[in-house]
This record gives sequence, C-alpha cells and structure tokens, in this order.
Amino acid sequence: MDLSPGQRRAVFAAVVIALVALGYYLVVPAVTHSRARAAPSPTATPSATAPDVTPAPAVAASAADANGPDIYAWLPFTQQNLAAAASVAVRFSIDYNTFTYTESAADYVGTMGGLITGQLASTLRAAYQTPGVASLRTSQQQVSTGTAAINSLRAFGPASMTFIVTAGQRLATTHGTSSGSTRYAVTVTGSGSSWQVSDIELESAGNQ
Repeated sequence: MDLSPGQRRAVFAAVVIALVALGYYLVVPAVTHSRARAAPSPTATPSATAPDVTPAPAVAASAADANGPDIYAWLPFTQQNLAAAASVAVRFSIDYNTFTYTESAADYVGTMGGLITGQLASTLRAAYQTPGVASLRTSQQQVSTGTAAINSLRAFGPASMTFIVTAGQRLATTHGTSSGSTRYAVTVTGSGSSWQVSDIELESAGNQ
C-alpha cells in the first residue's frame, strides 16, 4: 500500500532520528579512552579505585542493509564524516579534563592543537587562568585525567554536528583523589575528514 506524502515524511523523520542517534555506533565501537599527561604527583594523595566502565556492546549492523535503503544517502554527511567528527569530539573532551597544576593556560590549550577553533582556544585560555580557579588548582596541586564517551548525536547540519558526550574526570589533589563525570554538548564544525570543536556547554544548557 502506497503511503501518502505526509506519511512518508513522518516515516522518514522517525527513521533518520533513530538511526542518527545510533549512527556513531554503526561506524566505530563506543569510544572510551583516556590520556594522562606526564606531571608531578601531588603530595599526600591517598589512592582510590576509579569506577569500572562497562564497554558498550558491539553493534553488528550497517547503515544500509542488503534489503534496505542507505540512510546516509538522506543525510548531509557520510559514515566516514561522522566517524571523523566524533573522533575529534572525543579527543577534545579528554583533553578538556586533562591538566596539571604545573601547566600554564597556553600549555593546557596547546595540547588540543588543531582540535579546536581559534575562538574557542581564546575562551578556554581565559577560563583556565581565572584567578580563583587557577589559585585553587595550584594550592591543591591538582592533577586531572580525562576520559570521554559519546552518548548521542543531538543535532546536525551540512557543516556542523553536536554530540552529547560524557566527560569523566579523575582528580588527584593534596586532599585525596575523586572521580566524577559531566555530560556536555560538544559542537564540531567542518566537512569531510576535517573538523574542529567550536563550542562546549553543559548538556542541560541546550535544547533537549
């Protein structure tokens, strides 16, 4: 039975929303990894066990079944574009929560290299050297290690994608070691295999 134009639009929207939300997991396994920067260890830091992370199950599927349509033919990016953009979002989110009290603002932002736009680099440098934040980081001898995992793709356009990312942090100070995580909306802009993070905000700050 043929669908009316309105029904076809509704089905198309439902399929795109469902598959785009899971699209990243059709390209590569869930990306969760960490990177620690070499830095002096703070004194008097009791050890703590970081929470276990359960990897997402592998998804044995493709965006285009032999008997189904190629979903990516309807979207403004390819599987490869999506994978490249997602990789940048994850690498940036790890760097965002990875720092040491011995680093200057320039060093902190410098590790992100070409992952971020010039405007975001300026914003992060200013935030890193905010007097109250910087003095606390130094007095507590903070050493932070970040982790990151993509949860979903919130929004996209021809030259931008916004991912919801859970950014984890293991923070060692002179008072002890703690672990936590925060969900951010990370926007990347670009095209093809070339993407840069242009904005980061709390997930709750944007439209749900």
